Amino acid sequence: MKYYVLTLGCHMNMSDSERLTTVFTNMGFTRTEQEEEADILGIIACSVRQKAIDKVYSRIHLWNKWKKDKSLITFVTGCLLDDDRKKFLKTFDLVFETNDIAGLPEMISQYGVVTPTGLKGHHEQGEFWDINPSYDSKYEAFIPIQNGCDKFCTYCAVPYTRGREVSRPSSEILEELKCLVDKGYKSITLLGQNVNSYGLDKKGEELSFAGLLEEIGKIGEASDDPFWLYFTSPHPRDMTRDVLETMAQYKCLAKQIHLPLQSGDNEILQKMNRNHTLADYRKIVTNIRELMPEATLFTDIIVGFTGEEGDHFENTRRAMEEIGYNMAFIACYSPRPGAVSSRWDDKITMDEKKRRLHVLSDVFIKSAGRFNEKLIGKTLPVLVTGTSRDGSRLAGLTEGKINIQFSSDKEIKPGSFVNVRVSGSTGISLQGEFSGE
Repeated sequence: MKYYVLTLGCHMNMSDSERLTTVFTNMGFTRTEQEEEADILGIIACSVRQKAIDKVYSRIHLWNKWKKDKSLITFVTGCLLDDDRKKFLKTFDLVFETNDIAGLPEMISQYGVVTPTGLKGHHEQGEFWDINPSYDSKYEAFIPIQNGCDKFCTYCAVPYTRGREVSRPSSEILEELKCLVDKGYKSITLLGQNVNSYGLDKKGEELSFAGLLEEIGKIGEASDDPFWLYFTSPHPRDMTRDVLETMAQYKCLAKQIHLPLQSGDNEILQKMNRNHTLADYRKIVTNIRELMPEATLFTDIIVGFTGEEGDHFENTRRAMEEIGYNMAFIACYSPRPGAVSSRWDDKITMDEKKRRLHVLSDVFIKSAGRFNEKLIGKTLPVLVTGTSRDGSRLAGLTEGKINIQFSSDKEIKPGSFVNVRVSGSTGISLQGEFSGE
């Protein structure tokens, strides 16, 4: 029997899908990328974005049509708001939380499905974090270190979809990381809604985030196989100097930080319930530049948030120019049911939101370009990820996650570390020449 899963949303959902794959494999199912071939059709959904929810409705409408001609089981899990969950109960056969993925075999067995290997029960599968993920890549992996969120930003639905913060035991995290390193994985990312608040729910019982990074740094020092360790996303409120000092100390801790700004205006930050000011954020950036001047800095920005007037937006534009980002993920604000801000009037037109988005995009592209220009002539370690779109060059990522394309007469497999001499810059990406392994 075959299954098909559509995964929407963030890396956390992607990581959840890797554990879901293990559950299906243990049940004897075969994965297919062709929906029409599947006997079980599922979605790992994201209630955080309206576009993602629209995709869910579109898919289940199609799948329920197919049920007229063949026997199918449909399910949805992931980040689901209560309102969405109630609606999905009427359209999907199974609706469950990601924490209950281990119990999927029992749920399916209620439909009388028998597989070649037999259905393994919930207790045999274990709890969610006990499930060994089936990684989609042979050189890049994501390790969830916590679930949920305690920050309650007024624009965000995550605390209502994933619940309060729960830290995964560090022993499990470190064991999973060791296994990945032993298998030759080169890029490993720690995942959480607010990774740097790791351990705060278990004070005195668990490592701090800086302590967790230090243990990983020691693993890196003891390993003969090099790897880069990333994490996403931290919250400025919990970004302490000891985290940055630990990153600076260990070679395997990649010098790249994704630090969401969301807005450069204090009034809007307060309205977002971010619990930090622009001055607080500046201090973190100053520490980063002091301790790791080579580090790249990524961010998230929301434009057109409820109440964002022209002067508020101008403060954000100036902050972006001042800080200078290598990458910025900029989104037009859209209310999500369940989030506090959904009760407020959203008076800013979409045309104006898009205008502001384009203004900020131009700012970050110029900043990234200036940073990249300074790299020309330098030789950098690069993780090969594949080839360029036309297949004429190899493609990869620097330690700072800057895209680079380079020429090489040698055949190099994805997942290899190579040295590349930077020969040019095209905005937010680089061009180079292979210079050795």
